[in-house]
Amino acid sequence: MIDTSQAAFVHPSALLYGRVTMGEGSSMWCNAVVRSEAAHVAIGRYTNIQDFVMIHTDPGRPVEIGDYCSITHHATIHGCKIGNNVLIGINATIYSGAVIGDNSIVGQHAYVREGQIIPENSIVVGSPAKVIRTQNAWIANRMNALFYHRNALAYAKGDHRAWEGPEFEAWLGETMQLLQREFEAL
Repeated sequence: MIDTSQAAFVHPSALLYGRVTMGEGSSMWCNAVVRSEAAHVAIGRYTNIQDFVMIHTDPGRPVEIGDYCSITHHATIHGCKIGNNVLIGINATIYSGAVIGDNSIVGQHAYVREGQIIPENSIVVGSPAKVIRTQNAWIANRMNALFYHRNALAYAKGDHRAWEGPEFEAWLGETMQLLQREFEAL
């Protein structure tokens, strides 16, 4: 079983303002900004908010991000809801009132319009964004989130090379087997 006893990691350069909650094992990376003047921001367990991400709310429109998500570099998340096991690509924008379904991937530079609903298990690209394929990305997205959890634990100890070497390779193989079994049991 994956160790869930570690607290969330927040990089010293991240800026969080207002009512922001982060679930156990989640991480906030370099120069990320979260501003919640108008509504709350809730970030789920084992979710990573990567470098230069901007999260902002609208009145009555909080940001809610599920468990095991990766919000990658330079993404903008604004007054929306993101389900569990979702990957938001580099420079993507998810705008107010949008909902991203579980196990989805939003590609790099995609623009999800205001109020747009993305069904579960979707691969989304473009500006404006559109679903190009249905595919359950549970394993890939969960694995990416666990990479970042491992990295956050290492960074908290001053280790900035957590993704190399025989220990990493062993962890990777064991974790992939565990995730495959969990997915098959769903």
